[in-house]
Amino acid sequence: MLVRYDRPVSRSAFLARRMALFSLGMLVVVVLAHRFGPLTTPDFVLLVLACAVPAALSVPLALLGLARLWRIGALGGVAAAWALIYAALPLALPGYGYYLYVTKPRLTEVATDLSDRPAWVSLPEAEQHLLPRPALPENADAVQLSAYPGLIGRRYEGAIDRVYEAVRKVAAQNRLVVTASRGEEYGLPALELRPTTEEPDATVAGAVTATDEALPESGPLPIARPEPSLIAPLDDGEPEGTARLQLSTRTLVFGLPFDAVVRLREEAEMTLVDIRVASRYGPHDLGISDRIAEGFLHALDAELLGIAGN
Repeated sequence: MLVRYDRPVSRSAFLARRMALFSLGMLVVVVLAHRFGPLTTPDFVLLVLACAVPAALSVPLALLGLARLWRIGALGGVAAAWALIYAALPLALPGYGYYLYVTKPRLTEVATDLSDRPAWVSLPEAEQHLLPRPALPENADAVQLSAYPGLIGRRYEGAIDRVYEAVRKVAAQNRLVVTASRGEEYGLPALELRPTTEEPDATVAGAVTATDEALPESGPLPIARPEPSLIAPLDDGEPEGTARLQLSTRTLVFGLPFDAVVRLREEAEMTLVDIRVASRYGPHDLGISDRIAEGFLHALDAELLGIAGN
């Protein structure tokens, strides 16, 4: 008489694998929708936390499946192992975010000039219904100095036009998109060649006739940089002779949005560069603002190697 032994099956192990796989697939869709699609950051954070729920539930089920495999040899050990693998990323992402939240200084922005932060060209606006961004606390400057003492502005020898060109180049290389600018005329070369097709004015016809032998018959005429007195003063507290570029960027993997403004000032044959980086959502930047600012300044140093001042 043939005796057949039926091996018990651990249903919890297979259920855990399905739940963990669902969690992982949902997380991938959420990340792609936020990075390349229309999903906003507050909804992204909420959905990431939602993805962690089935992953968290699958862990004890998978452990139960492994325990039954050890005790009675129940089928489902491989499914339980895969469940733990699938659940790792949905649980690790919010866990890492919480780790940054408690270990990094609670700041929403950083700046290289704390006594005179670069002013926004256009105040960044976004719907923050789930992640409101509070105002800077009174001790924000002290917190930044304690956490990021090496975040300081740069001083470069030479005119502002060369530094301005390097700033735009470095911004493009670091995926910083220019969204607004102010005082851009100060960043133009001192003598910019511009073509002209207008007829000479009658009041200067005599002067042109007297010197037409020394000028080329046609071609661009050098026009000097506009005098500061001919440029309308800024209405946001920034002095004349200041150029600013407002930028926006997103983190490479998850697409978290950040705004930045770079300020250039020409003083005593030197150009001072300061940067301000702020998160667009939430009460914490998770230390990303400092990483963006430091990365930009180091790239700018490399671009302007040889003309950096002390």
